Amino acid sequence: MDDQTSWREQRREASAAHAAALERRKAAETEQARGLLADFIEKLHAAGIEPQKLRAPVVGSGASYKTGITGWYLRRNKSLGIDTDGNFYILGVPAGLKARLVGVRILPSDPPLVIGQGARDGESLPLKRLLELRLTESGLV
Repeated sequence: MDDQTSWREQRREASAAHAAALERRKAAETEQARGLLADFIEKLHAAGIEPQKLRAPVVGSGASYKTGITGWYLRRNKSLGIDTDGNFYILGVPAGLKARLVGVRILPSDPPLVIGQGARDGESLPLKRLLELRLTESGLV
């Protein structure tokens, strides 16, 4: 019984250590992604590219809803955006009558270093590359 208790305790400690390491890695990646976004916003400001009111596209539709967020879109399909403070938003939303009338409230997410990670082949893209593409399309690179 004592060996089994000891084994369980070791497994619990190993699991806690693994979870803590994963959290540290995720925090470091988020911090790195926030730095990339801050540099991107700095370049947009320097080039005089003004932020705009962002709208949330309705998934599977051509409609979109007001969000109250002012910033820039990161993807052509307007599914991702950042605000003027560098907060990252996943903008795609489901359809809804209330949302159509009053808009939607979208909370910021931790920015990933790879956009679409885990998606089908060809649908993921490093954040750094996505930002470079946006700057190129804006004529800044």
